[in-house]
Amino acid sequence: MSWKEIIRNKWFRMAFWSLLYVLWVIWLGNYWWLLGLIVIFDYHITRKVKWLFWKKEYKEGEKRNALLDWLDAIIFATVFVTFINIFFFQAFKIPSSSMESSLLTGDHLFVSKLTFGPRTPQTPLTIPFTHNVIFGKESYSTLIQNDYRRLKGLRHVRRGDYVVFGFPNGDTVLTKAPADDYYAVCRTVGKDYAVRTYGPLLVRPADKKDHYVKRCVAVAGDTLRIVDGQVYINSAKQEVWPGVQNTYTVRTNGTRINLRTLEKIGLNVSELYYDESLPGYPSMPLTGAMLTEIGACANVEEVTPNVDVYPPDYPDSYVLLFPFRESFRWTRDNYGPLWIPKKGVSVPLTAENLPLYERIIRDYEHHELVLSPDGTILIDGAPAAEYTFGQDYYFMMGDNRHNSLDSRYWGFVPEDHVVGRPSLIWLSTDSNKPFPKNIRWRRFFKIV
Repeated sequence: MSWKEIIRNKWFRMAFWSLLYVLWVIWLGNYWWLLGLIVIFDYHITRKVKWLFWKKEYKEGEKRNALLDWLDAIIFATVFVTFINIFFFQAFKIPSSSMESSLLTGDHLFVSKLTFGPRTPQTPLTIPFTHNVIFGKESYSTLIQNDYRRLKGLRHVRRGDYVVFGFPNGDTVLTKAPADDYYAVCRTVGKDYAVRTYGPLLVRPADKKDHYVKRCVAVAGDTLRIVDGQVYINSAKQEVWPGVQNTYTVRTNGTRINLRTLEKIGLNVSELYYDESLPGYPSMPLTGAMLTEIGACANVEEVTPNVDVYPPDYPDSYVLLFPFRESFRWTRDNYGPLWIPKKGVSVPLTAENLPLYERIIRDYEHHELVLSPDGTILIDGAPAAEYTFGQDYYFMMGDNRHNSLDSRYWGFVPEDHVVGRPSLIWLSTDSNKPFPKNIRWRRFFKIV
C-alpha cells in the first residue's frame, strides 16, 4: 500500500485526528471532552450524522453553488481562527508609545499564548474576531461566566519578558472616556463628577479588559526599588535593556536639530517639543545609544537627565502614583522599596501597608475588606492580622519610562490577567506618514 493510499484510508484518518484530539483533551484537563471521539468516529467511519450540515455534497458534473462554498469557507475560517486565538496565538496592535524604542506605535504583533499557557475562556459568548467592542458596543455577553483556569505553558513569566495582559484597572470603564483609567479620574476630579461627565459606568469581566503590553521588571517574591530612574531588584541593579529610554533636557545653541537626523537616530519627531526659551528640547526620550548620538550633534550644548525627586513635579503627584498615599513619598523615578506578592506567602497587615494590598484582597481575590474606625482590619467579617496571597503578581513597566502608564501608576498585575508574550511583528506602520512611506519594511516578520 502506497503512502497516498494510507493517507486516504478512513481508518488512518480517524486514528490520526483521534490522537490529536486526545492530546488536546489531556492538555485541556477536562475529560468530558473525550465524548468528542464519538463525533470523530462517526464523521470518518459510520457517517450516520451529517455534522457539516451546511456543506453541500456535489454529484459528478453538478454545478457548484458559490454561495454555499463561501458559507463553508467562512464557517471553517471562523472556527479555525477562533481555536487558534484561544489556545495558540492572537493578533495585537501597539496603540501607544509607552514601549518605544522597543515596540513602536503601529506594530502589529502575534502574541504567543503557549509561552505562559492559554487561559480557558471565562466569557465564552463573544462575537468572533472581537475582544470587547464592536461598532462602539460590547461584543460579548456575561450570561455564561467560567472560573479562571490556565493551561500548562512552556514556562512562567520572567524578568525582562514583554507581556500582554488585561489592564488591571479596566474592570470599570467610563463609557464616554473608555481609554482613561476610571480610578485615576475619580481620584483627580471625584467620583460624582467623573460619572456625571464621562459616564455611565460599564463593568467588564477580567478576560474582557483592554489589553496592555509592558516589560516585566519584577516577578512574585521580588523586592523592587527605583533610584533616580535605575531599577534595582533584590538590591541588585537591573540590566538596562537596549530599548529602555528616559527623557533628557537637551539644550542647543538656539537652533533645532535637523529632523532627518532625529528620524535617523530613531526618535518619533511627532512627539518632540522644541522650547525657544530654553532653547532646546525639555523632554527628549533617549536610549543609551541615542544619548551618545544626540550628544555628538554640533548644535547640542548640554544634555541632562530628567529625574523626579520628592516632592514630585505635576502631574505625577501621589494622587496618581500607586499606592496613592502621600506618606510613601514616592515618585516615578524614586519608587519603593516594594515587595511583589507571591502565591502562598503571608504578610502582616497594618493600616500603614494596607493601601499596597487592598485592591488585591478586594478586587483580584474577591474578599470583603473593611477598615474599622479603630484601625481593625476585617476580611470577610473576621479580624485579620495578616493575609495570604492566592496567586502570583508582577510589576510591569514601559520601556519609554517617562511616557508610560504602568505599574507605578496602578499597581500589581495579577497572574490571571496575563494573556501572552509578543513573539512576532508581522506588520508595522507609521500613522504620521503617508502611504507607502508609512510602512516600516525593516520590521516585517521581526522576532520579538
